[in-house]
Amino acid sequence: MSVKDFVQKRREALIELRRDFHKYPETAWLEYRSAAKIAATLISLGYDVALGEEVLDLDSRMGLPSKDVMSAAMARAIDEGANPELVEKLGFGKTAIVATMKFSDQGPVVAFRVDMDSNDVIESKESDHAPVKGGYRSCHDKAMHACGHDAHMAMGLGLAEYVAEHKDQFKGTLKLIFQPAEEGVRGAKAMVNAGVVDDVDYMFGLHIGFNENYANCFACSNHGFLATTKLDAVFHGYAAHAGSSPEKAKNAMLAGCTAVLNLQAIARHGKGASRMNVGIFESGTGRNVTPDTAVLKLETRGATTEINDYVIGRAETIIKAAAEMHDCSYEITKQGETPSCRMSDELAPEIQSIIKPLGIFRDVPLDYSGGGSEDCAYFLNRVISRGGMGTYMLVGSAIKAPHHNPLFDIDEEDMLNGVIALGTIAAHYLK
Repeated sequence: MSVKDFVQKRREALIELRRDFHKYPETAWLEYRSAAKIAATLISLGYDVALGEEVLDLDSRMGLPSKDVMSAAMARAIDEGANPELVEKLGFGKTAIVATMKFSDQGPVVAFRVDMDSNDVIESKESDHAPVKGGYRSCHDKAMHACGHDAHMAMGLGLAEYVAEHKDQFKGTLKLIFQPAEEGVRGAKAMVNAGVVDDVDYMFGLHIGFNENYANCFACSNHGFLATTKLDAVFHGYAAHAGSSPEKAKNAMLAGCTAVLNLQAIARHGKGASRMNVGIFESGTGRNVTPDTAVLKLETRGATTEINDYVIGRAETIIKAAAEMHDCSYEITKQGETPSCRMSDELAPEIQSIIKPLGIFRDVPLDYSGGGSEDCAYFLNRVISRGGMGTYMLVGSAIKAPHHNPLFDIDEEDMLNGVIALGTIAAHYLK
């Protein structure tokens, strides 16, 4: 059976799978129902499945929720049908899976990475929004698959099923890496530091969406990844009565304001693109109380890791100076990070020659530079640094709104074409 025939046969099941993941979104490090469902499916298909602590360096995890939040998410996942034994293994920030199927000692180790987490977005309730019409709108408060990871999981399982059905035709080893906490670039580093790709010869990442002008296209690489770091800065001051004793106060809000204005004024770098954004600023408890705390949540980005490090250095100097200026103390904590990445240039033309003859995509360009950040860079950098090859591919789709928007949605035909592409690539490198 060809990959196209397989996808046609499993068409409705794959669409239903994506819609199920969409209805039950789970944010970073809380992907208990999703991961348990994926693990159970992979086990039933005959994969050797390792999960939790087996595939994570626990000290390298970033931006973990509190234990209370994780406990509540675990209980919710079980209530929603997740296998309790699998949830326990995935518990307390260990929602990572590596599924391996070995066909022979001869042949390469080929790995595909799939991200699982959703966004902190409240999904639209508008009547013409497809998930509303179809009855699969998010049932979780302030969580939505607004970036296509629901489709990624369905594509990953579609690939897993196709390979399992045709395993007698392949050589080498397939690894399927289901990664938690891509949003905020928090999860990949811990899996890489656990060594999960140290034996990999070919490493592939994939994303769906981007913009309506890119619908029904397949790009073979992405040289637009920006290095990024996510930081929380907290200023600690001293509260006082704003009317009777303002001179006794140490105003943390002023420290925060000083920092915000100067962070946005960091000089850009001459060697390439750089970014700074303060996305959240929280301070104050009452109209007549001098604020004693201020919280900033910010991110830096750079076309290279060097440029991103420059922005971080300037940001840390500004935060320190703002605290001293207003007689406050401060602390900075890293919540996520990923380096820049350069793909294997020679791999893109090879992928193009494999995908173009399928005739299912309007265009198959060698490259798409989107300007975002992706912690799949950790996997790619590790594999390439050890002599392997890797690329990050894109399936364009006629999305209904930008990524991370309450109205975001993909065209499921593009998702199905993505499964065909992944199956074709796997078959090529494993034969």
